[in-house]
Amino acid sequence: MTRSDVVVTGLGATTPLGGDVASTWDAMLNGRSGVSALTQEWAEQLPVRIAAQLAVDPAIVLDRVKLRRLDRSEAIALIAAHQAWADAGLADARPDGERVGVSIGSGIGGAVTLLAQDDILEASGPRRVSPHTVPMLMPNGPAAWVGLELGAQAGVHSVASACATGAEAIALGLDMIRSGRADVVVAGGTEAVIHPLPIAGFASMRAMSTRNDEPQRASRPWDKGRDGFVLGEGAGIVVLERAEHAAARGARVYARLAGSGITSDGYDIVQPHPEGAGAIRAIEKAIADADVAKSDIVHVNAHATSTPVGDLAEIKALHQALGDHPVLTATKSMSGHLLGAAGALESIATILAIRDGVVPPTINLDDPDDSLDLDVVTNKAREMSIEAALNNSFGFGGHNVALVFTRV
Repeated sequence: MTRSDVVVTGLGATTPLGGDVASTWDAMLNGRSGVSALTQEWAEQLPVRIAAQLAVDPAIVLDRVKLRRLDRSEAIALIAAHQAWADAGLADARPDGERVGVSIGSGIGGAVTLLAQDDILEASGPRRVSPHTVPMLMPNGPAAWVGLELGAQAGVHSVASACATGAEAIALGLDMIRSGRADVVVAGGTEAVIHPLPIAGFASMRAMSTRNDEPQRASRPWDKGRDGFVLGEGAGIVVLERAEHAAARGARVYARLAGSGITSDGYDIVQPHPEGAGAIRAIEKAIADADVAKSDIVHVNAHATSTPVGDLAEIKALHQALGDHPVLTATKSMSGHLLGAAGALESIATILAIRDGVVPPTINLDDPDDSLDLDVVTNKAREMSIEAALNNSFGFGGHNVALVFTRV
């Protein structure tokens, strides 16, 4: 049996950089940061008082009555999914629902709903708790809502692999189409947990930047002055499609999702393997799955969160798996770290880099770490021809996902 090619025909996003893909991509290419100070009263006593908050509030896009039934992570997943669905030309095409699947994950899920309803329970008693609480907080909620609204019947899946979630959800979508289960899969990630408890928890781990006086300069992958990631929120969704199905309906194609590699470290619950062993295997598996040579991978959108240990472990892995030729960027320097949505947003950036022949810059890389000996695009976007590119995503628990995209 010949394996089907899988292509990307639709993109959708709502992020700290913009309310859609076009505005987000424009901000990336122009090196604009989406990080700002947290001005909410609850942030005053926190050690970290910065975050990358959504550029466009969901209340501007969705009906207020509908929003009351949705956790923020569900709302933004719906917004991004509808964008991607329309962008793919499927809003009017009405594909067979039995051949449509969904693979959308969240690293943390409806934590804000859980915490808010617990406050109501403690203050006012059980009768005041919303009847929508469970559907709002359940981790599969975003995928379920998207599946319901798009009429997906080939399977609705919700991956949870921390910061590798969005990329792993896309990898699962690839598998769904290759296996023959679906012709179209709406895939990606969503996250919305800018709340005092998650921030306090990450801060206690010393995982987050404390550059409270310089929000836009806080996320600085590979820089000697990096001191942790900046928490972000947002959703990124792609429409994956069997190439023959896309061709039959005359769909526009952004790129080909050529291969994926998934491994686990078996090393530590939060620390990456210091030599990047699991990451190396994931990258090598993705390249083999894509049936390309490692020399073909000329661009990498790196996971690069701005943590002291993680950034350099990834550099070691890239050296080992690819060599010293790829051109790197770290778009988290602008978007912050969207946790479960990160891999999906960075996949979109990788796809657009291939389409437009341009790599967005890594900002705030003023004093590169001595161990950074690969070519990183800094300060200004760089035009280059890209036939094949890699997106890396790694998560707490030792999750490693690599995706290879190629030009069609």
